[in-house]
Parts: sequence; C-alpha cells; structure tokens
Amino acid sequence: MRSPSDDRLRSSGEEGTVTAEFAVVLPALLLVTALSVGAVGVAGQGVRLADAAGVAARAAGRGDDGLVDLAVRHLAPGAEVDITRGGLVCVHLRRTASIGPLAKGVSLSAESCAPEGGG
Repeated sequence: MRSPSDDRLRSSGEEGTVTAEFAVVLPALLLVTALSVGAVGVAGQGVRLADAAGVAARAAGRGDDGLVDLAVRHLAPGAEVDITRGGLVCVHLRRTASIGPLAKGVSLSAESCAPEGGG
C-alpha cells in the first residue's frame, strides 16, 4: 500500500537522490576505513619495534648477543640494529612499515637502553 508521501517524492523528481548520495559517500568511507586500519597496523608495528628494542637492550646489557639477534629477528623482522656501549647499552632499531601500499615509506624507529653488565 502506498502512502501519500511516496507519491510526493516521485512527483518531485527526488527518487534517485539517495542512491546518488550513497555512490558519492561510499568511496570516501572506504578510504577513511583503509587509512584507519593502516594507521592501527603501523602503530602496532611501532609498539613491537619498541618491545624488541627493550628486550634486545636488556640482553645486550647481560652480554647475550645471541638473544639480541633472536629478539630482533622474531619481534621486528627486517629491522636494522645499532648498539652503542659505554656504561649503558643502547639498542636503536629502524625499519620501514609494511602495511600495504598506503603505508609505504613510513619509517619507524625505537631505542632502549639498559645498564651494562646488569642482571
């Protein structure tokens, strides 16, 4: 059963406007969603890189260089490692984010220090 408002919409020529508005908004909504998912992924990789730097710094402070390589390889694969010593052992990790084509070229880095010879 039709209501009088249905006839009014048809007679005013507005029957396709909802479809047209949806067609315009949908790509923008998909882009915002993709960027949001990418940002969360990059943030997650940054946290993992910071965790890897902390584990590697504590291991390097104890003199366990094998564990440094293992931690970086498993927690932050592909990261470049720089270790500086001098009272404190500091591990600096760098890598490029790897979340699809939208995050190409996003550089991540993390640094953590631990006392040398610490337990």
